[in-house]
Amino acid sequence: MALRSPLPSPTLFSLHMCEEDGCSQRGPVFNVAHPAVIAPGARGGEQSLHSVPVFGGRDLESARAERSEFLLAAAVSSMQHHSSEVSRLYQTEFIRSARAVGVLWAICTLCFAIIEVVILIQPSWVGTRELHYRGGGPAPPSGTLGLFEVCVETDWPVPECRGSLHTLTPLPAFQSPAVLVCMSLTMVWASVGCLCLFRFCNTATVYKICAWLQLTAGFCLVLACVLFPDSWACAEMRALCGERVSSFSPGNCSVHWAYILAMLGVLDAGILSTLAFVLGNRQDALLPENAKDGDVTGLLLAA
Repeated sequence: MALRSPLPSPTLFSLHMCEEDGCSQRGPVFNVAHPAVIAPGARGGEQSLHSVPVFGGRDLESARAERSEFLLAAAVSSMQHHSSEVSRLYQTEFIRSARAVGVLWAICTLCFAIIEVVILIQPSWVGTRELHYRGGGPAPPSGTLGLFEVCVETDWPVPECRGSLHTLTPLPAFQSPAVLVCMSLTMVWASVGCLCLFRFCNTATVYKICAWLQLTAGFCLVLACVLFPDSWACAEMRALCGERVSSFSPGNCSVHWAYILAMLGVLDAGILSTLAFVLGNRQDALLPENAKDGDVTGLLLAA
């Protein structure tokens, strides 16, 4: 039952405080003319959240201000929760994308290392051109030349090669390019070996180490591609390409696919090192703090 007020014609009002999920409960019902509070259940069994006596318009304005502050705080809390959810989803999406790009980068790094081996051992850096021989003397030799061997075609299906590939002894004129290609090969395979460090070290650090190794490999390969034509004025080149051979002039020969593959390797090294630097910097910028501190290792390449 409700407490009756001794004053006639009491004015009643309700303070509604509902959540955003559509709650229909009302707050306490007050008697403005008297501080007595109407008991719960007196208005159709409605439940009151709390009871505060109100005496005038100033207290009503205070209640409204408190209600506004409460709604504002709820809205700010909801916005902060939504913002944290968006940030978490963004980081998750970045991790998935970076993982896919990282796997692609690792596969390309392994392919680049295999290409380096082919560049080093193949005797196809320079080869003779197709000439129309009309007779009147000995036929010019036909064959190819690399860093370690000179191969001349004979009547047999297999060409006759002179050199020391098995002992990795380069031709005397091409020792400097051979050493530079070997250094480049070592750097690339070292970057391949660093892929195992993703499980034990900070991911961004490993990416940057691999980037510097690949950048150094590309620089060594550039020097090898420049020094190789500078060394053409040698006995091996004259025996294969004629007497008109000089530095940067192959005479009757032309560059073959192994030398072109070496120049493409320079471009490959530049792209891979740049991509590794980008992945390392993005890893530092966007991953959560616990991942930066080393709690999450190998996150991008973990399958």
